[in-house]
Amino acid sequence: MDLRKLKTLIDLVAESGIAELEITEGEDKVRIVKFSQPAQAVSAPQAPVTVAVPSGAPVAEVPPAPTHKEGDVVKAPMVGTFYRAPSPGAQPFVEVGQSVKEGQPLCIIEAMKLLNEIEADKAGVIKEILVENGEPVEYGQPLFIIA
Repeated sequence: MDLRKLKTLIDLVAESGIAELEITEGEDKVRIVKFSQPAQAVSAPQAPVTVAVPSGAPVAEVPPAPTHKEGDVVKAPMVGTFYRAPSPGAQPFVEVGQSVKEGQPLCIIEAMKLLNEIEADKAGVIKEILVENGEPVEYGQPLFIIA
């Protein structure tokens, strides 16, 4: 089987909803399996919900639930794996309640075997750590809240 056919098959699997394709052509056998990351639940900001009550009764409005506590949200600048410490067994870069300076390392995101230090973009106190050590993170995913 030539390389162009393989490329076409890979593209077809990538674009389709199928997870696996196996083709036998003479003595050649090709099996293509599409792996996908497990989908993470992403909460979208909620719009106020209006509830209509029959017979002319007043209309109640439910305010949206707050998405984050007050403070500056440090977001992931890339897709990768989140690590709180520089190496396994080492102390984490920061803890909740700790004061940080602008430019101080907060965590590491490993992307394609490269370790990228993520630094604080402002001085403040770590109010919340939103990701667990070793978890995959998406681009733009909130990591920390600094107040």
